Amino acid sequence: MTQPRKPSQAQDSKTSAPTGADLMPDNLIAPASDIFDLPAIRADLFDSFPDGAEETEIRKITVAKLAEARDIGRQVIADALATDPFGARRTTRAYTWLTDGMVRLTFEVATKRLHVLNSATEGERLSVIAVGGYGRGEMAPFSDVDLLFLTPYKITPWAESVIESMLYMQWDLKMKVGHSSRTVKDCIRLGGEDMTIRTAMLEHRYLIGDAPLADELDKRLLNDLFKGSEREFVEAKLAERDSRHEKQGQRYMVEPNVKEGKGGLRDLQSLFWITKYVHHTDDTSELVRLGVFHPEEYEKFVQAERFLWAARCHLHLAAGRPVEQLGFDMQVEVAERMGYTDKPGRRGVEWFMQDYFRHATAVGDLTRIFLTSLEADHKKAAPLLERLFKRRPRVKAGFTVVNGRLAIADDSDFLADNRNLLGLFGEALRTGLLIHPDAMRLVTANLNLIDDEMRNDKDAQKQFLDLLLKHGNPERALRRMNELGVLSAFIPEFAPIVAMMQFNMYHHYTVDEHTIQVIQHLANIERGEVGEELPVSTEIIKGGINRKVLYTALLLHDIGKGRDEDHSILGAKIARKVAPRLGLKPKEATTVEWLVRHHLLMSDMAQKRDIADPRTVRDFAKAVQTVERLDLLCVLTVCDIRGVGPNTWNNWKAALIRALYRQTRRALEDGMEALNRENRGTEAKKLLRASLPDWSSTALRKEAGRHYPPYWQGLHITAHLVFATLLREISDDEVKIDIHPDEDRDATRVCFAIADHPGIFSRLAGALALVGANVVDARTFTTKDGYATAAFWIQDGDGAPYEAARIPRLKTMISKTLMGEVVPREAIKSKDKLKKRERAFKVPTSITFDNDGSEIYTIIEVDTRDRPGLLYDLTRTMASSNVYIASAVIATYGEQVVDTFYVKDMFGLKFYSESKQKALEKKLRDAITAGVKQANS
Repeated sequence: MTQPRKPSQAQDSKTSAPTGADLMPDNLIAPASDIFDLPAIRADLFDSFPDGAEETEIRKITVAKLAEARDIGRQVIADALATDPFGARRTTRAYTWLTDGMVRLTFEVATKRLHVLNSATEGERLSVIAVGGYGRGEMAPFSDVDLLFLTPYKITPWAESVIESMLYMQWDLKMKVGHSSRTVKDCIRLGGEDMTIRTAMLEHRYLIGDAPLADELDKRLLNDLFKGSEREFVEAKLAERDSRHEKQGQRYMVEPNVKEGKGGLRDLQSLFWITKYVHHTDDTSELVRLGVFHPEEYEKFVQAERFLWAARCHLHLAAGRPVEQLGFDMQVEVAERMGYTDKPGRRGVEWFMQDYFRHATAVGDLTRIFLTSLEADHKKAAPLLERLFKRRPRVKAGFTVVNGRLAIADDSDFLADNRNLLGLFGEALRTGLLIHPDAMRLVTANLNLIDDEMRNDKDAQKQFLDLLLKHGNPERALRRMNELGVLSAFIPEFAPIVAMMQFNMYHHYTVDEHTIQVIQHLANIERGEVGEELPVSTEIIKGGINRKVLYTALLLHDIGKGRDEDHSILGAKIARKVAPRLGLKPKEATTVEWLVRHHLLMSDMAQKRDIADPRTVRDFAKAVQTVERLDLLCVLTVCDIRGVGPNTWNNWKAALIRALYRQTRRALEDGMEALNRENRGTEAKKLLRASLPDWSSTALRKEAGRHYPPYWQGLHITAHLVFATLLREISDDEVKIDIHPDEDRDATRVCFAIADHPGIFSRLAGALALVGANVVDARTFTTKDGYATAAFWIQDGDGAPYEAARIPRLKTMISKTLMGEVVPREAIKSKDKLKKRERAFKVPTSITFDNDGSEIYTIIEVDTRDRPGLLYDLTRTMASSNVYIASAVIATYGEQVVDTFYVKDMFGLKFYSESKQKALEKKLRDAITAGVKQANS
């Protein structure tokens, strides 16, 4: 076995980050004189002032000269950063150098030309101090300039005039200045009352003016404000951090905030602030000498800071303004600026974001380590759990409890058995304790002990499965194991998806975090927390299921992502190797492989096919084969969709999955004849008669006889009743509309009864597109006496049903469109535009023809970029080609949409001819291309 290692205890770091005190000309990304040559610009500026010039003229000349110098300097910095894309630290210093020069010269102009003071009194002293990030010497291209104008006593008219003139010039220079005018006494008092002010003062830096006054501020802050209040400051900064994380979202959200998000620059800056406050140094490398960080941990600090600052600088430059959210529209350009390129299977932007999330994770690890050292020094309160419970939980031999966290009693004994690297996480789940960062460090330093021998050890396999199955909250252990590298060490095939981002608007998390979220959703079902929301899944779990198979399948379902090959096929191949290695029996491993290979099958069938068509259910039942597989796949599908992100799961998807499950189970248990169309039609007619007791037998016979068989099995009884009422007294020139909320499906159902004619589906789709409705499902049927009955399920722009108060206006607008008062295509143009953040996505178009998925229709599936007018363009193209559309199913995945149409040709036949298919496909592609051009214009 490889010799165990303990974390390095060396006291010196090879790499040292620049500090707030080293803003020197040789620490910039370009020569200081090229960025802002202060002596030369000063000489040129003062030589430019005419004798006897008025204040307005002097300010105007100053602004013009400094604006020219600023623009030159900014271009020099931007060019240098383009050459050295990761030279962010020196870039932030360069922007600070440039800003310092402008601030100093505006002060000199104000004091030497505009408000000259021949004999200054003791009170007429003024010192200009940089505070906050500017004081620290870290500025992104469009960072704020925070200034403190320091006076010894109450501000004098002279100082007020100088400050006012400086600010006018700086505002004219488009500098975003935040400023305050205070005495030393004010700074101490306000810093004691407001932690934000205190933090800004912590990073103050003298710029120009009265130096002794600035020195006095230094001493008074240290002695009268900072000393003795370390614990108060630390607690305030940590509370501020928690609040910020809650507001910004988790570390693995795919559009992170580089500055404020979890694992972002503000978290690193919090470590810097606390270091300076507690240890009285602004050199973070001191944390190595103090024993807080090991050298390799500090190296992570440096690399994370370097990467995050580079990303922020490039983000500002790409946007041309102070943007902090790394949105989809900016990610591609920032990735290109930082040198990331596309590779087989993955785009450069995805490689860039994977690095981003890895650095964000490192920041979280460093924060935990740092806070532990503060607890040990009593600068931070112990965890809340330890304060709430006096009695410590009893832990197994080899473990102990330190500051309320699970710790290792003896490092050498622990490392003597490599299975303890898994046992630590099991004990944490059993006791409910958080793991002590020192224990985490020991694990991280000894990942090499997790070798093939351990992976194939039955006890180790059992320990891992117990983490999934035994304690009821496996996501807690998996997330920590993933962050520390244990999960990838024990399952090496998992490593490629760690921090992997999928560049689309559908997935909200990285692939590894999505996997853990999915497992968490299964645990929630098992704990009975979502019984009302997920009755079928809860019922399946209660009825008994192979939990080992299901948890393993969820863990591995996306493990094949990020390669050239279909991730389901590759994932199944990987599962074939990994499942036995996790201790599953051959039959169980085979089921896991099948589930991974087909983990999208139920979702696709439910969302992309017409589940009212018996053939859909029959084909799905043949693919699933057994009730056991159906149960497993159903729960997996539900967890997978729910784990995509907040609000992805809704009643619409729930209704589709539920209906497909129940029909398929019935077919598997009672035989395929249970899906017979005629049986379902007979039952539907009986239900209609029972629901209309006031109708005469003649009226009932007429209604029952006017529809073809597909109508009866394609709609629910509630729709049958609506159409019966609409058709009862309809005339050929009427358009009858019923709009009603369908609460079970999170949608609004719109029923149309209208005289049948070619292209009716397209007309209806155009009317709905014009009012801004998103169609999620649609059915059209023709009656024997020449009418069309169409049911559309729609949602508003936010993916929600229309509120009852909006329905009357919606109905009026639809009616006007259908009566020809508005031409849909022309009116839709203004609505059919892509948002800026959507334009970065590449969505290839795929069009397929399937003649086997339905007994009487050809299924045309169009997979392309979503946009408001797409459905209308597609249906209008089909109408002009004499294609009859019976139904449409729309499945949206962020910026991608799959529109599935059940169609016949003008003779009522399927599209068997390859030449006809190719001709129609070309027309559809042309319509999509034209629409995309319009949307991007």
